Amino acid sequence: MKRILVLGGGFAGLWSAVGAARKLDELGVGPDEVEVALVNRDAWHCIRVRNYEADLRDARVPLDDVLGPIGVARIEAEVTGLDFAHRQVAVQSASAPRTLDYDRLVFALGSRLVRPALPGLAEVAFDVDTWAGGQRLNDHIAALPSRPRSAARYTALVVGSGLTGIEAATEIDAKLRAAIAAAGDAASARPCVILADHGEHIGSNLGASAVAVIGEALNELGIQTRTGVAVAAIDAEGATLSTGEKIPAATVVWCGGMRAHPLTAQFAVAHDRFGRIPVDEYLKVKGMEGAFAAGDVAAALLDDSHASVMSCQHGRPMGRFAGHNAVCDLLGEPMLPLRIDWYTTILDLGAWGAVYTEGWDRHVVTTGAAAKKTKRLINRERIYPPRSRDAREILAAAAPIVQAPPPRFATA
Repeated sequence: MKRILVLGGGFAGLWSAVGAARKLDELGVGPDEVEVALVNRDAWHCIRVRNYEADLRDARVPLDDVLGPIGVARIEAEVTGLDFAHRQVAVQSASAPRTLDYDRLVFALGSRLVRPALPGLAEVAFDVDTWAGGQRLNDHIAALPSRPRSAARYTALVVGSGLTGIEAATEIDAKLRAAIAAAGDAASARPCVILADHGEHIGSNLGASAVAVIGEALNELGIQTRTGVAVAAIDAEGATLSTGEKIPAATVVWCGGMRAHPLTAQFAVAHDRFGRIPVDEYLKVKGMEGAFAAGDVAAALLDDSHASVMSCQHGRPMGRFAGHNAVCDLLGEPMLPLRIDWYTTILDLGAWGAVYTEGWDRHVVTTGAAAKKTKRLINRERIYPPRSRDAREILAAAAPIVQAPPPRFATA
């Protein structure tokens, strides 16, 4: 029996496994001939882009609900090493370390929050990088009313104004207001959210028209900003900026950028500035045999000039094509190239709404409640795998195609 081994149960990994199972089913190849197995550290497919939200109860899907009905094996373990010469992967499970053989590998372990050696960061700061991290932040905010009254109690500092930082800051404003209301403190307490970034502008890499919309939303929500600054230290009382300013804050949230999983370093190829490995149009790792990569660990050219970004928008189709092509490569079938000719950004802006942009220059097409409707459709429906446990529905969802852009809604 041959094995296609998928590493990672995120957007790219899950869809790689389902895509491989779909192609095998199409070819009439059963699990007695080719096994598809997925390795993940836990039993969950996490809807990572929802981790900034206030209610995370529905932000995880049991992997077994998707993999079980289509015959994909799930291995719960942490990946610890790669041996390309012998086509083996070292893993650490709850019981013991072991090695897994493969005939084709799909590497899709995703990305991790960049955590510099900053005093107090590991001990004090919060993040929304994982489901557990987002839940820890929400529990912390809900418990703030039990703290002694102070200027810092309902003050939150969010560091980093990329997409995640902006979404975290605008949602924290609503979370703080909810905590204050639940405690009956509305007459005497006010939330304070501060968004800090080392760049010249908040969201400076999001395009001029989007930056203007973001600025309007932050202003209406009363969110303060600090730009051109870095954080020098964090402690239980708040944070000290590189300017020397001390910000008293009971809540410091770190959103300082992403980097590909550390095991990308074991690929003997050139890496980009995010630590990603290069793949060709079929998602094969360039210069290596038997290895595919998808999602945040991989840099793929999606059209004539633009590389993939670290997001589920690209991770999901990359996974579908990687799984499909891993089967084709193994069985001598023609592979399919991935090409994506459109790009959108839909950024949540809390109670203000959202902003929807199109194109790599991020031209704004809708804002406010209309864009928020698109954002909710994406976060709560579009990016979920089927949860029916129906094998035919699950396999059909992994067809190697690129979805149309998300819908626009009228502003009225």
